[in-house]
Amino acid sequence: MTPVGTSEDAATHHDSGIPLVGRTAELGLLDTVIDRLGHGAPSFVDITGAAGIGKSRLMAELCLHARQRGLTVVRGRAAEYERHLPFHPFADAFADLDHRPPHAPDLLDAVSRVLGGRGAGPFPGAVPATADRFGLHRSVARLMARLGRADGLVVALDDVHWADPASLELLDHLVRHPVPGPVVLVVARRDRQTPTALTAALTREADTGAVLRIALAPLAEQECVEGLAPDLPRDKAAHLYAAGEGNPLYFLSLLHAYREDAERRRTSSPASAEIAPGELPTGLGALLLSELAPLTPSQHRTLEVIAVLGDHAVSPVIRRVAGRTDAELDDDLDTLARRDLVRPGPGGRMVVRHPVIRTLVHESTAVRRRVEIHHAAAAELARTGAPAVEQARHIERSVTTWDPQAYDVLRQAAEQTASTAPTSCAHWLQVALRLLPDTAEHAAERRDLMLRRARALGVSGGLRESRDLLHEVISTVGPDETDVRTSAVVLCASTERHLGRYSEAIALLRRELRRQPEPSPSDRVSIGLELSSSAPHNASYPQMRGEVARTLADARVLGNELGEAGALAVAAFGEAYEGDMTAASAYATQAAGILDGLPDGDLTALCEPLGRLGWAEAFLGRFTDAERHADRGLGIARRSGQIYLLPLLLLCKAHVRIQTCRLQSARELADEAEDIARGIGSGELLAFVLANKAQVRVAASAPGDPEALAAAEEAVAAMGPSDNWRASMAWCMLGYAALTGGDPHRARDALLRAGGDDLRGLQPSMRPLLSELLVTAALFTGDVTSASAWSERARREAEQLGLPVQRASAMRSTAQLALHHGDAGRAATLLSEAAAECARSGAVFWEARSLLLAAPAMTAAGFGARGEAMWKQGHRLATGGGAGLLVGLAEMTRPSAPRTPSTAPPRLASLTAREREIAELAAEGLTNQAIATRLYLSPRTVETHLSRVFRKTDVATRTGLAALMARS
Repeated sequence: MTPVGTSEDAATHHDSGIPLVGRTAELGLLDTVIDRLGHGAPSFVDITGAAGIGKSRLMAELCLHARQRGLTVVRGRAAEYERHLPFHPFADAFADLDHRPPHAPDLLDAVSRVLGGRGAGPFPGAVPATADRFGLHRSVARLMARLGRADGLVVALDDVHWADPASLELLDHLVRHPVPGPVVLVVARRDRQTPTALTAALTREADTGAVLRIALAPLAEQECVEGLAPDLPRDKAAHLYAAGEGNPLYFLSLLHAYREDAERRRTSSPASAEIAPGELPTGLGALLLSELAPLTPSQHRTLEVIAVLGDHAVSPVIRRVAGRTDAELDDDLDTLARRDLVRPGPGGRMVVRHPVIRTLVHESTAVRRRVEIHHAAAAELARTGAPAVEQARHIERSVTTWDPQAYDVLRQAAEQTASTAPTSCAHWLQVALRLLPDTAEHAAERRDLMLRRARALGVSGGLRESRDLLHEVISTVGPDETDVRTSAVVLCASTERHLGRYSEAIALLRRELRRQPEPSPSDRVSIGLELSSSAPHNASYPQMRGEVARTLADARVLGNELGEAGALAVAAFGEAYEGDMTAASAYATQAAGILDGLPDGDLTALCEPLGRLGWAEAFLGRFTDAERHADRGLGIARRSGQIYLLPLLLLCKAHVRIQTCRLQSARELADEAEDIARGIGSGELLAFVLANKAQVRVAASAPGDPEALAAAEEAVAAMGPSDNWRASMAWCMLGYAALTGGDPHRARDALLRAGGDDLRGLQPSMRPLLSELLVTAALFTGDVTSASAWSERARREAEQLGLPVQRASAMRSTAQLALHHGDAGRAATLLSEAAAECARSGAVFWEARSLLLAAPAMTAAGFGARGEAMWKQGHRLATGGGAGLLVGLAEMTRPSAPRTPSTAPPRLASLTAREREIAELAAEGLTNQAIATRLYLSPRTVETHLSRVFRKTDVATRTGLAALMARS
C-alpha cells in the first residue's frame, strides 16, 4: 500500500519548520519503536510535557521518520473548543486517508459515518440510532490492523488532554486491547490536564511495558541556545534561556520580542517569569499577543474568526462569517501566513500556528464579537446543510433565548450522538433544556428531554447524575402522565441497581405499587418485572417469589405475552438459582415457548428477561438453548441501543462457551463485557464482569498463570465489602485461581468466604463443583477428614439437583478420595462415568477434565490402552478448545511410552496401535457400539478400523479374528 498523507500540508500539520532541537534520546526511543514495529515494540507511545515543551514537534519528527521508512501515517489533533464533537482527533487523523484502500472498504464503511472524512468537519452524516459504540471501537481497531498489514501504521494524536469523551473511551479501549500487528498509536498530552481515567489506563499499561512513556523535560541551555538562537550574543541568549527555563515555545516568544524590540515589547521582566508544568507560563500570553500588534483591524478580525471557527475555518466559511470579499480575505490570509500566525491544515482548513495562540486569540476576543462569529457560523453551516452536531457547537455559544429552529438542531445533534457518544448526547440535551422555556406549555416535552438525558447519562458513566435527574422527573410528573412516571420509576430503579443500591431500588418500586391512585395493570407488570430483578442480587428469590407470581398473573389476565414471558424467565432464573431444577425447567420451557414465537421487533423490552432465561438454561445444562437466547438478546439490545444489558447477555454466552470448551471466543466475549461495564461506570456490574473474566482466564490459561489470579483479585477488589451473588462469584473465582496456582490454603479460605462454612451462601448449582475444589484443597493439605466430608456433601447436592455436570463433579470428588486410598480401579470407573455424563450434556470442558484425570487412573488399574485412549481424547478436546488449564493437566498426566517391543505375529504386526486395540476388544466379543463407547469414538470410526483389520489380517469374521488373537 502506498503511504498516505504525504502532502506538504499533511506532513507539517500545523508544526513549524524549525529544526528539532535536542531530544536525541527521545527520538532514538521512537526510532526503535518504528524499527521493531510488530516485533515486540510497544503498541502505544505516550508523550507528555508542559505546554510549549516540544511534544508536537517531536511527534512531527516521528511521523517524518515513519514516512521515510515507508509506513502509513495518519495524524490528528484534539481541540480545546471542540470537546463535544465525537471522535474529533480520530476524524482529523483518518481525514489523511486520501483514498480507500481496496482491502478495507468494509471497515471504512463501518467507521466512516462516525469518524468522518474530508471537508469542513469530522461528521459527514447522521449516525444510525442502532449503532453500537463498543462495536465501533472494535471496528476502528480492525481498520487500524488492516491498514498496518502491508507497511505498518502510525496513528499520531496530538493534544489528547482536550479529547472529547467518545475519543477518550476509544483510546481506553485501544490501550487495554492493543491492535495486533505492526501498528503503533502515539499520543501527546499535557499530563496535568489529562482526564484521570486515561492517565490511570496509560500508567497501568506503562507498568506492563505495553505503553512507552516519554516525559519531555526542559531543553538544556546549550541545546536551546545553539539550536534556536545561534546568532545571538552568548550573554543575551543565556538571559533569554534563563527566563524561559528551557521551554522552547517561551524561549522563541522571548526571542521574537527581543528581535523586534525587546525593551519595548516585554511587559514583565524575563527573570521573574515562571513556568508551571502543564500550564501556560507566566508572561507568555502577553508575549504571544504582542505578535498581533502589527495587524490591521480587518486582519485581526479574520484571525479571530479562524480561532473561533476551528474545524470550520475553510475559506468560504471564513469569508461569509468575516464579511470579506475573496480578494480581501486572500490579502488577510497572506499576511497572517507570512507572519506565521496561521498555516494551511488538512482538508483546506486554516489553522492557528499553535493551540496556545488559538486559546489566547479566542479568549482575548470580545465576548460580543465571539457570539457574533458563532451566530454567523451556525447560520452558514445551516445554509450549507452541515450535520446538526456541527451546527450545535455554534448554537450553544450564540443562542441564549427560545429559538425553535435552534432547539430542533440541538435535539437532532442529541439523536445523532445517542448511540456512539452518549456523553455528547447528554450535553446537547442539557443545552436544549436550557433553551426550552420552563412553562406549563412545554412541561411534558421538558420531562421527555430529561428522560432521554437520564438514559444517555446512564450508559456513559453518569449513573448518579442520571439518578438525580430521574428523581426530579418523578417528583414533577403530572397525574395524567402515568406512562412517563412508570418509565422514570423503572429506569431509576434499574439505575439504583447498577449503583449497587438494591434496597433503594426495592423501596422505590414498592412505594410505587402502593401509590394512590394505584398503577394500571400494565404498569404493575412493568414495575413487578423490575422489582423481581433484584433477586438474587440483594433480596433472595424466595422473598420475591410471590411478587413474580403476582406479575405473572397480572400479565396473563391482560393477555400480555411480553409480560408473561418476562415473568416466566425471571421465575426460571430464580428457581434455577435456588436449586429447584424441576420448577426451573418448567418455567424455562414455558418462557422459551412464548419468546421463540414472537418477532424480534416485539422483544425490545425483553432483552433482560432473555438474558435471565439464557442464564437459567445454562444452569440447567441446556447450553444450546442458552446460547441461542443470549445471541438473540444481544442482537436486539444492540439494535435498540440498550447497551447496559449487553454484559448480562455477553457473560451468559461466555459461560456457555466455557462449559462447551470454546475458550478463545469466551475470552473475547468477557473482554467486550468489561469494555461496556467500564463505559457504563457501574462498579457493581464491573465486579461481576471481572469475576466472569477471571473464570475464563483460569480455564484458558496454563496452571499457575499469574494473569488468571490477577483477574480474580481485581474482581474481589472491585466488589468491595458487598455480600451478594456477584460478590460470592468473585470470591469463588479467587479460590479457583488460587487452587490452580498451587495455593490450597488461600483457595479454601476464599471459597469459604464466598459461601460460608457449609457453602449455603452459594447457589446450589455451583456447590458440587466448589465442593470438588475443596476436596482437592483438603487433600493437598493432608486433611483427609475434611476431604471426605466435602465429597459427601457434593454427592448429596448433586443428587438433589439431578444435573449431569453436577453429578460428574461429585464423581470426581469421590474419585479423588479413592485414588488417595489406593483404589485406582474405583477411581477409573468413577472418572469414566463422569466423562460420559459430561459428554451427554455437551459440557466438553468438564468431559476433557474427567478424561485427563481418568487416564492415569485407568493405566494404574491395568487398562493401559484405554487410559491412553482417554488421554488422547481429553488432550484433543482441551487443545481444540483453547483450554490452557487442561492442556497443562494433560502434560502432567501424559502416558509413558511402551517399554517392550511388539511380539505380534506378522499378520498382526502390520496393524496400527489403534487398529490393534480395536481388534482386541472385538475379539473379546464387544459390539461396535460398545467399542465406540469405551474408546470415546464414533461407531462409524470403529467400523472403518475393523474393515482395515480384516483386510490386513486376511480374516473375514470376528470368530476368525478372535482365533488369530488367541494364537498371538
